[in-house]
Amino acid sequence: MKDQQIIIIGGGFAGINLAKKLSGAKGLQVTLVDRNNYNFFPPLLYQVATGMLDISSITIPFRTLFTKKKNLHFRLGELEAIDTETNTVQLSTGPLHYDYLVIATGTESNFFGMETIEKNALPMKNVNDAIKLRNYLIMEGEKYTFCTNEDEKRKMRNIVISGAGPSGVEIAGMIAEMRKRKLMDIYPELDGEQLNIYLVDAASTVLPPMSEKSQKYTQKTLENLGIIVKLNKMVSDYKDDKVYFKDGESIETKTLIWTAGVTGIKIKGIREDAYVKGNRLIVDAFNKVVHYRNIYAIGDACIQKTDPEFPEGHPQLGSVAQQQGKVLAENFVAMTMNKSWEPFKYNDKGAMAIIGDQKAVADMTFPKTTLTGWIAWFSWLFVHLFLLVSYRNKFRTFWNWFNAYVGKGHSQGVMVGQTVTDPTALE
Repeated sequence: MKDQQIIIIGGGFAGINLAKKLSGAKGLQVTLVDRNNYNFFPPLLYQVATGMLDISSITIPFRTLFTKKKNLHFRLGELEAIDTETNTVQLSTGPLHYDYLVIATGTESNFFGMETIEKNALPMKNVNDAIKLRNYLIMEGEKYTFCTNEDEKRKMRNIVISGAGPSGVEIAGMIAEMRKRKLMDIYPELDGEQLNIYLVDAASTVLPPMSEKSQKYTQKTLENLGIIVKLNKMVSDYKDDKVYFKDGESIETKTLIWTAGVTGIKIKGIREDAYVKGNRLIVDAFNKVVHYRNIYAIGDACIQKTDPEFPEGHPQLGSVAQQQGKVLAENFVAMTMNKSWEPFKYNDKGAMAIIGDQKAVADMTFPKTTLTGWIAWFSWLFVHLFLLVSYRNKFRTFWNWFNAYVGKGHSQGVMVGQTVTDPTALE
């Protein structure tokens, strides 16, 4: 009997866990497609952006992961369209035939139709975004040391982060820690200068998905770090070095970091009525996309309302994506043995967010409690170290954390792929 061809589009949390779980499965040939040749760990992107970790700590090539796994294959390419009549995906690198297609494309930054923000803000969704932000922050520091225009310097001293979810909180806290511990060492020219960090959100609380205790602790901790938290503040525009809010207020700044929202990625060839708000694909209890017999979606790309504990759909978290990938893999294996499929049910283990050095929050499910402070911080470090894909990533990350938190080592302050020969080009 001919092996069944499973094509996975996207190698994030959902896609990589599906592929790894199918390793060695008889009767199944699996091809993972991604626009990059590497898997990366999104929860630690902000640490790459702020220089605590180098890129190799959170990335590993797919082909390295698939070494000696004979039924796992990798194809570099970007999905352009799906032909559901011929069971073919058209990639930027050529076509592929599938018997079963799994869409695990994740999400991209949502700028809510504001073109000037999309053009001028700095998002935080992938490795390229993290590198760009790190280069930008380092370059702004260098520019400040020789800038003589006081108006420009005033704008440079303000950093605005839009979005007070976990990503926004984590990057705000990291920049605040850098300001407190290392900035004067790296840039002695800034001695006596004040760097203002603004964390803004349209919601009425920070960390909206988490418990009230976590929200209150987080906001108080952020404010103790000197971060200016502005809630119920919806960004409406960013132009001419000024962030505008719907209530008429504005903040002058050269730096707007955007973590305010995400949206799914629409795919040519998929029916419009298979999507709901946020461009999420509607799936059944087995993650099969509505209207299709052999197309599945997992992770942030889908919404599933069949889980009794989550009637409005699961939160867009890495833990959901991981579990959906593993359960779908088990069902594909069951299919090859003519066994029945099991519906997906999310095992909610809680949520956590790091705020700064020895400061974090964790909402635990079993037992149902909220951890704060250094216990939550240590738990966050342990969980994220454990979740990294390879032992190489775990070791590199642990070593960098050890140097940063224990040895008080300097950050990875290297600009990648960017040099300047003419200082006037910076103006």
